[in-house]
Amino acid sequence: MTAGTLAGGRTGCASRSPSAAYAAHVTTPNTTSPADTIAAAYATPEPALVLGAVVVDGTASPTSPVQVPLSMLNRHGLVAGATGTGKTKTLQVMSEQLSAAGVPVFLADVKGDLSGIVAPGQPSDRITRRAAEIGDDWQPAGFPVQFLSLGDDGRGAPVRTTITSFGPQLLAKVLGLNDVQGSSLSLVFHYADNAGLPLLDLKDLRAVIQHLTSDAGSAELEQLGGLSTATAGVILRELIGFADSGADKFFGEPELDTAELLTTTQDGKGIVTVLELIGVQEQPALFSTFLMWMLADLFHDLPEVGDLDKPKLVFFFDEAHLLFDGASKEFLASVAQTVRLIRSKGVGVFFVTQLPTDVPREVLAQLGNRVQHALRVFTPEDAKALASTVSTFPRSKVYDLAELLPALGIGEALVTVLRENGAPTPVAWTRLRPPRSLMAQLDAAEQSRLVAASPLMAEYGQAIDRESAYERLLGRVGGGGVGGGGVGGAGTEPAGAAPAAPGPHEAGNPGAMTPPMQPPPKPAASDDHESGVGDKVGEVLGSPAFRAFSRSVGSALGREITRSLFGTARRSPRRRR
Repeated sequence: MTAGTLAGGRTGCASRSPSAAYAAHVTTPNTTSPADTIAAAYATPEPALVLGAVVVDGTASPTSPVQVPLSMLNRHGLVAGATGTGKTKTLQVMSEQLSAAGVPVFLADVKGDLSGIVAPGQPSDRITRRAAEIGDDWQPAGFPVQFLSLGDDGRGAPVRTTITSFGPQLLAKVLGLNDVQGSSLSLVFHYADNAGLPLLDLKDLRAVIQHLTSDAGSAELEQLGGLSTATAGVILRELIGFADSGADKFFGEPELDTAELLTTTQDGKGIVTVLELIGVQEQPALFSTFLMWMLADLFHDLPEVGDLDKPKLVFFFDEAHLLFDGASKEFLASVAQTVRLIRSKGVGVFFVTQLPTDVPREVLAQLGNRVQHALRVFTPEDAKALASTVSTFPRSKVYDLAELLPALGIGEALVTVLRENGAPTPVAWTRLRPPRSLMAQLDAAEQSRLVAASPLMAEYGQAIDRESAYERLLGRVGGGGVGGGGVGGAGTEPAGAAPAAPGPHEAGNPGAMTPPMQPPPKPAASDDHESGVGDKVGEVLGSPAFRAFSRSVGSALGREITRSLFGTARRSPRRRR
């Protein structure tokens, strides 16, 4: 059957699978072994991540592996395809091998399927058959995992960040503010930074806005310039709705130290960090922007390392289209710049989405490794998306990509990656290897046990609510409410509320800035007693509360805080492993 016959109808192919139907009409070059020719382009003397085996004419060649050098993974990548085509299993396969090679991995688990990576897989006829087809010596294996969840509703250790660290640009994206409102929000952050008002959670930011728009803050508002009362009112209303939707639980302390994503086990395996995303459909912009904060925070803190034999971290950014929907040009430019520059810090970023067109061109152009699962064509829009996707691949002498892409089976993909010299490989129709770990959600009781024993739960499990902008401004007005004359009147305290107690080192002055913490004086005591006191001091200095306070001292003083591409806060150096 020729390609022309197929275009006119699929006579005789109705009972065959899509892959078999394509194999019946594909035209192969006049070479001895097209599979070996393609595989030769993927051969490398370096350590590599094996994706699967080359397929030609519907048959996989077990001696023709498709692989990507570990040294090229910081050139970033894209994993795309329609729902149900195998993207999640591809992430699992890649993460397993990265972990085994000593590379830490970050995964966003939208559906809960990836928690099983910690447990060995279960043999089955399907796995045995796939392994035989591609020449894979499949053996069940589990991999080291640490579980996180946004806020305290999930089954992982809670992830939080402060409003100060999150910054105005990412927050404006989450709130859906326009350019003028976003610029005004940046002015509010600027004021808080310089005034020594720590913005730890949403109530702090609301308090500052209300203060600036009240009679007490009118002079300071005038000095800022560019922040109108009407704009402040819009921002305040958006913040109230944002908090009412449950978003306030994601902001506060202790703040996640993103160095936790770079850990390895004692035997050298990379730890896979799985971030559980419960309810992503309810707050899609928040979840995707939170992932961008984590990536931006890594970018700020990591040193330049150039090209490495293997990356320091591979970060899989799932549901990537949510990040770019409705984004401003400034925001997209910041994303593109972060992706471009973070490569030199040893971090590889893989965006995961349904269509390559979900990713802006400025970002897509930087994604050198591509794993494209099937695209289904049901509408004229789908046909346009297919044509656009095909145009982004290198021309193939072996496959008709426009015909093949909709016909790929589950667990198959078109692959092209970067070789060691930076040149792209030819497109390979690839039958992917099956994961070694459990391809299902981990038992809830087992996951709870692992999380309870995790050092991350001890570090971040208990929320901390220390003195911040809300309490300081409340103290300034003597308990009469924060910005009682502010816009909307929301967030005020009931009349007669007690003023906040003066913070440590403030000598009864609630508006004073907190000075740097000094070490406690050493008490005069016996050696035995000194030993006991030393242990206690060590516990205090090592506690999450003390570390959270210490990390924010610079912000409180308004001296060390600077803001980067996204307006996220660059703080004092933190604990690095």
